[in-house]
Amino acid sequence: MAFASRAFFLLCGIIGLTGVVSPNLTSSSLSLIAVFIIVNHLFLSSPQWSLPVQDDTDECCPKGWTQLDKRCFIYQKNARTFTDAESICNLLGGNLASILSALEYATVLQVIKLKEDPIDDTWIGLHEALEADTFLWTDGSDFDFSAFNADNDAGDCVEIESSDELWDNETCDSDNPFVCARDSKCKH
Repeated sequence: MAFASRAFFLLCGIIGLTGVVSPNLTSSSLSLIAVFIIVNHLFLSSPQWSLPVQDDTDECCPKGWTQLDKRCFIYQKNARTFTDAESICNLLGGNLASILSALEYATVLQVIKLKEDPIDDTWIGLHEALEADTFLWTDGSDFDFSAFNADNDAGDCVEIESSDELWDNETCDSDNPFVCARDSKCKH
């Protein structure tokens, strides 16, 4: 606190001695400058009052994401069309979730259920190519795992259906919540 008092008086002294006072600089402006100096000293230079600094070096996934192996997943509750959902996932550094194994599928279902139980129909990153029954992941992953239900509806985009928690086609302009996936920053 002694530093703050000295800094305040030093500032006032410099302004008084040099006559460097703008006509627009009022006493309330000087008070704000003094408060800034005090806060700056107390919170940024004193170890007992330092602001918490988040060290991202130990974090493999951003806050709110769930990690499985080298991938991170997050559920987005705000319903969007398939294209808009993919764009949002791109802004978050990933894509709509590709699901490459039964373990990833179980993880994605858990990520959804943490926010929404029972689940709503939810977009994943699978869609039909120009040929019928030829599917592609939006992130370019190989399509080696699937969990389709027996009754495939019309549509070129794929959702996890709420009624049976299996995959089903849906029209891409339907609004659904969605799951994004991105690579982990850690290389375990």
